[in-house]
Amino acid sequence: MSRRPTRLYDAYVFDMDGTVYLGDHLLPGAHRLITELRRREVPVRFLSNNPTRDPDMYAAKLSAFGLPTPVEDIANTVVTTVRWLLRHRPGAVVFPIAEEPLCRALAAAGIETSDDPSRIDVVISSYDRTFDYRKLQIAFDAIWYYRRAELVETNPDRYCPFPGGRGEPDCAAITAAIEACTGTRKVASFGKPDPVMVEEALRGLDVAPADCLMIGDRLMTDVAMAVDAGMASCLVLTGDSTHEEASALPADRQPTYVVARVDELLPESVWNDRGWTAA
Repeated sequence: MSRRPTRLYDAYVFDMDGTVYLGDHLLPGAHRLITELRRREVPVRFLSNNPTRDPDMYAAKLSAFGLPTPVEDIANTVVTTVRWLLRHRPGAVVFPIAEEPLCRALAAAGIETSDDPSRIDVVISSYDRTFDYRKLQIAFDAIWYYRRAELVETNPDRYCPFPGGRGEPDCAAITAAIEACTGTRKVASFGKPDPVMVEEALRGLDVAPADCLMIGDRLMTDVAMAVDAGMASCLVLTGDSTHEEASALPADRQPTYVVARVDELLPESVWNDRGWTAA
C-alpha cells in the first residue's frame, strides 16, 4: 500500500456515501479532487450499492454539493438490478422487497411485479426500511411453498453507515432472513463487489480497468471489486474500513493506496502546479 499516487489515472470511479459525502455533508477534499479531475478532462464516474435512491436523486444531491453530474455518470443497484432482470430473466414476474426508487424503475422498464406467491418467479431482496412479516411471508411462500421463485439481492451490505458512527441494517440482513426460513441461497447479487458494477462503471469509457482508480471506504465491496477487476484501488478513511483492517489483508487483496481524505489522490505535481498547500 502507498499513501498517494505519483500520476493521474485515465479514469476515476467513486463510491459516494462515506467517500464523497457522509449523510448531508461533503467530505474534505472531495470537491477539490473531482473539480480538478474534470478541469483536466479526466472521466469521473460514481457508483453506489444503495438502492433507496435512483441516479436522478444522486445527481441532484451531487449538484447540491456544487458537483453537477450527468445522470449517465452515475450507476447504482437500481440500475444493475433492472438491467440484469431484463437480460437474464425476461418476462419474469418479480416481488420486490424494496423501496420506491427500485419499484419505480421496475415499472418503467416494463417488469411485472406481484405479491401473489403463486405467480412470483423472482424475489428481490433489497435495502427496505418498510420490511415486515407480511413481505417475509410472501417471499417464503413463493420460494418454499410453491417452489417456483428464486432469490436475488440488490447488494451485499450488512449495514448502512450514518454520521456519528450509527447505522441501520441493510440488504444482507433481509437476504439472511429469507435464506434462513426458506433454506435457499441467493443466486445473484447486483452490487459491489460483483463484476456487474465494474461493467456499469466503465460503460462508455474506452479505458482498460488497469488504468482506472476505484475510490471507496469499504474493503469488502469497493476495494474487493477493484482487486478482482484488475483496477487500482484506494481506501479512504472517512467511512467504514480502517487502515488496520487493510493492513491485515493478504498483500494481494490490499488497496493500492490508503488516504485520510480523497484529494490526497492528486499527485504532488498537481498540487505544485496549482500552488496548493498539501493536505
